[in-house]
Amino acid sequence: MHKPTSLCDASDALLVVIDIQSRLLPAMAEDDQQRVVDHAGRLLRAAGMLDLPVLITEQYPRGLGHTDARLAELAPTAARTLEKTSFSACGAEAFLRCLDYSGRKQVVLLGMEAHVCVLQTALDLLARGLEVFLVADAVCSRDPLHRDNAIARMRGAGALISNRESVMFEWLRDARHEKFREISKQLIA
Repeated sequence: MHKPTSLCDASDALLVVIDIQSRLLPAMAEDDQQRVVDHAGRLLRAAGMLDLPVLITEQYPRGLGHTDARLAELAPTAARTLEKTSFSACGAEAFLRCLDYSGRKQVVLLGMEAHVCVLQTALDLLARGLEVFLVADAVCSRDPLHRDNAIARMRGAGALISNRESVMFEWLRDARHEKFREISKQLIA
């Protein structure tokens, strides 16, 4: 059984970006749109620099469009983009195969909507025995109360509630890390 550390470990973490799609994003409050895209982009760049596996989901892309172009451009080359119709990413066989193949025990989770796809994914990942780090400043819902409720539910279920800066510093662990200068630019850029 995997023993949780409460710190996010780059050697055991996987970044999962849930449904930040071109036709869904405009339904969010403008401030939330900008914040989520900005923070997701910074985490995608840092994950690429550290060679972390990245999974990006798209909920019914024929109707909701594909991943926001700004994020698709920042995704590491090896990132996998997976279509789904189930609200939980764990309902998609391709997602589960990629998750199992990665061998990672920690999932850094962000995206939208917090109270639907992010919540259901987090609960399913926790049920599979994985550590879930929810990046609270990189999730949103159309209604902020729904986001807040979802974060509370995920915390109650055992998800570790974090933020983009904490995750990046935990991935690095030490200012002597060879990528520290490069990644620290993502914090203030």
